[in-house]
Amino acid sequence: MIKRFPLLACITFISLTSFSQKKELTNEQLFKNRLSAIVTPLPTIVSWESDERLRLSRRSHSDSAAKTFLFDPKTVKELMIKEEPNRTRERLNGKRVYLKNNDLYYTRGMDEEVRLTNDTEKEVNATISPDSNFVAYTKKNNLYFIDLNAKKETQLTIDGNDSLMNGYASWVYMEEILGRQSEYKAFWWSPDSKHIAFFRTDDSPVPVYTITDGGPGQYGHLETMRYPKVGDKNPEVKIGIAHLNNNQISWADFNEKDDQYFGMPYWKSDASALLALWMNRDQNNLKIYEVNPNTGNKKEFYDEKQKTWIDLDDDNRLSFLKNGNFIMVSDKTGWKHMYYYSKDGKLINPITTGKFTVTNVNWIDEKNNKIYFLARSRENNARADFYSVMLNGTNLKRLTFGDYNHSVQMSPSGAYFVTTYSNAITPPKMALLDNSGKLIKELADIKGPEFNNYNLAKTEIIKVKSDDGLFDLPAIVTWPLNMDPNKRYPVLINIYGGPNAGTVFDRWTFNANQQWFAKEGLIQIAMDHRASGHFGKEGINYMHHNLGDWELKDYSTIVKYLINKGYADPKKVCIAGFSYGGYLGALAVTKFADVFTHAMAGGLVSDWTFYDTHYTERFMGTPANNPEGYKTSSVLNYINKYKGMIQIVHGVIDENVHVQNSLRLISALEDAKKDFEFMLYPGGRHGWGGNKQLHFQNLRTKFIYKHLLEKPVPQEILR
Repeated sequence: MIKRFPLLACITFISLTSFSQKKELTNEQLFKNRLSAIVTPLPTIVSWESDERLRLSRRSHSDSAAKTFLFDPKTVKELMIKEEPNRTRERLNGKRVYLKNNDLYYTRGMDEEVRLTNDTEKEVNATISPDSNFVAYTKKNNLYFIDLNAKKETQLTIDGNDSLMNGYASWVYMEEILGRQSEYKAFWWSPDSKHIAFFRTDDSPVPVYTITDGGPGQYGHLETMRYPKVGDKNPEVKIGIAHLNNNQISWADFNEKDDQYFGMPYWKSDASALLALWMNRDQNNLKIYEVNPNTGNKKEFYDEKQKTWIDLDDDNRLSFLKNGNFIMVSDKTGWKHMYYYSKDGKLINPITTGKFTVTNVNWIDEKNNKIYFLARSRENNARADFYSVMLNGTNLKRLTFGDYNHSVQMSPSGAYFVTTYSNAITPPKMALLDNSGKLIKELADIKGPEFNNYNLAKTEIIKVKSDDGLFDLPAIVTWPLNMDPNKRYPVLINIYGGPNAGTVFDRWTFNANQQWFAKEGLIQIAMDHRASGHFGKEGINYMHHNLGDWELKDYSTIVKYLINKGYADPKKVCIAGFSYGGYLGALAVTKFADVFTHAMAGGLVSDWTFYDTHYTERFMGTPANNPEGYKTSSVLNYINKYKGMIQIVHGVIDENVHVQNSLRLISALEDAKKDFEFMLYPGGRHGWGGNKQLHFQNLRTKFIYKHLLEKPVPQEILR
């Protein structure tokens, strides 16, 4: 167990004695990226080519370029090979499909290039079929496929337009259900390569939101998008199944006019049925329907209800076995666990139970009826560990080691795994183990040759009891360098804070900004609340119909702990965040202004009526059924409590969290004659790059020096 603040006096004593002989990091090291002798990058796993061939990319502190090696787990030998270029194109069985000049090409082997399309329209989300004989894609919101052997293009739908999309998702489905990694892709190959399931989305019922920007050009820039805000109409979705043998489409037996959502569907492993995930508008009832791909007829396969909500996002909910049975991951008991089901949807047995959270099913050994999975550690919820368990729920075994946070990648046939592990006080290492947890070889250590010669700021995990005594709230703190126990320090809190979006893990962090601000005398801390995921769905449920309140109550508890211990300056407590974190920053210096004195709030939500249906209503319901929750969660209702200083930042054409949120907030502050700082980034969306990003970083730095450190900004820290 890591001890808490009683160790601080000892840490300070060591800093002033043993560390007195160590070097201090120079400005050149910190801001000209001269840290390679102190820390060296860990290898990158390029690929597992087989259980006997692990391809690693290594870069030593003296190398200007990476070198690629093949590692053999059986012989424990490593051989340097000629580095191959990075391949990012869609590839399967030696075939690659890619876009060039808005046309589709593929190669056989590594050399022969074949042009597949020749028109003015761009092919989107090209995806090769499991048997590698076809490629599917969308074009002008219609679904197509090409037979790679015959080089023949076939158009499967014909009614696509700007608001009716086949195989291409609406904004709210991409952002909140399928995920940004989908890149709007809304079609899925069957395992036998004979069918393509897809969403047909009618976005026309969704209100149009208009976004404007200042330039370029004489009349500026105008965008319109279909964006459903809370209580609005959602897109109408149908599930189609296209058949390659006759180019016909079967429609699943749902009424697209119903107020509903569909999650990413799953094909049964033998392609005999499509499992369609359906959810009601209130998002507290998940049903899975088995859809006949030939007729579209459906029958109920699974039904789950919860008192709060159920997540519908693409989170590897189902894993199929060769015999047709499957493993489902669900948090219906208050903790996310695995369950074993028969192929007809009947529960066989729970696989895991208890107060811990399964985060990923890594490998299913069907021959030996064993599952390998990653979970928030049963021993410490701020760490991740790797486990195995029998399919019948017996013989649960921890495979990783020590008091570390582990990140794991398993070999193709599950014989080995590589773990990258660390904790707050131990720099990362990488090791290879077999699937019984036996160490094969330590592969790398991030420590450079000069690591032990430098006086580095200390970072540690602390846990603070919540005010109601129910939770040990975790935080990770980097203390000021050579901390004086008789001095109070300003506090900089970096958070995100959304439901099940915790950021505190017991793992090592090291970067130039962290070390610089520790040297300048800042307490730097990230903290998590009861609904951050550390305490399962039981904890997350506290946020139901009540965003913003429990998060900041728990954050306040941790801040008061630092103040009561004599470490924190109560007049300089700054909370910084972007998006949901920006929302919490703005709410902190209004509703909770007695604790938080400053905030840096970027891309913020100021009132939840301004945000989208699926995300907001999942937690808050609608203004009609939860008027009090919308009132108490709105930053705009607490302007009278504001008394510190907030820096508000927003991208002008942010299509996710509209700049409307910040404009309404600054309008309310102006009407109340309150002082604040405000910065717009023209052309900026929900984030921005280039020199504007550097400007943003400098803006934050200047705020820290002006309001927390109260001294001039050293020019070397500005970018």
